[in-house]
Order: sequence, then structure tokens, then C-alpha cells
Amino acid sequence: MKDSIYRILDVNFNRLREALRVIEEFFRFILEDEKSSIDLKKMRHLLTDMEKRIGHELLLESRDIAGDCFAFHTKPEEMNRTEYSDVLNANFKRAQEASRVIEEYSKLSGANNVSENAKEIRFSLYSIQKVIAPKLLNSVKK
Repeated sequence: MKDSIYRILDVNFNRLREALRVIEEFFRFILEDEKSSIDLKKMRHLLTDMEKRIGHELLLESRDIAGDCFAFHTKPEEMNRTEYSDVLNANFKRAQEASRVIEEYSKLSGANNVSENAKEIRFSLYSIQKVIAPKLLNSVKK
């Protein structure tokens, strides 16, 4: 059972890091918004610290790509992104969902403050998406 918890955490740390990077690159290279880029980069670095508290070895040992029934499947909607907003919205949701999973399952790992950090990241993402991204997207054309 414990291996399953670490497997879930490993997948969601990876998912969160990847989504944060996609969002960060938009703010960095398209909007050239240094402050938001730095904030997103800090979130990614916080993930590294969270993984250390869980245990890198435990996360890697639990990784089972071959046993993941969804590892090699692509949903059709993933191929239909035509606007920056499509990419951003998908990755904001991906990051928020992964943060929530980490928040819940890390409680079972016994790692200090990981759940609180995941919640902090999730609410930061909600704020960035609601306040900053829509305003900036209006001024950006594909």
C-alpha cells in the first residue's frame, strides 16, 4: 500500500513540475513577465524541496511506467490546442489537480509540511490564473 502512495506522489510531482514549466515559459518568453516567471520558478524549486522531504529514493523506486495503463495514451483534446489560452488553461488545471493530489496523499507519507506546501502552490496558481493570466491573454495573439 505504501508503494502505491509513493507512486501517486511521484506521478503528481512530475505532472506538477511539467505543467509549471509550461506556464512559466509563457510568462517568461511570450509575456516577458519577469515577476510571474520568478514566482513560478520558485514554485518549481519548492517542489524539489518537497520531494526531498518525501524521499527521492522512495519516489523513484515506486515508479512503474510500464504498469501505468494511461502512460502511453493521448486524449484527443490534447491535440486540439490552437491558442495560447488552450495551452495555459490545460496546464493550470493540470498543475492545480496535481497539487491537490500531492496535498492529500502526502499526508499519508508522514513528510513534514509537504501537504501545506502543495496547498500553497495550488492557491497561488488559482490566483495567477484568475488575476494575471486572463488580463495578459487579452493582449497576446497567437
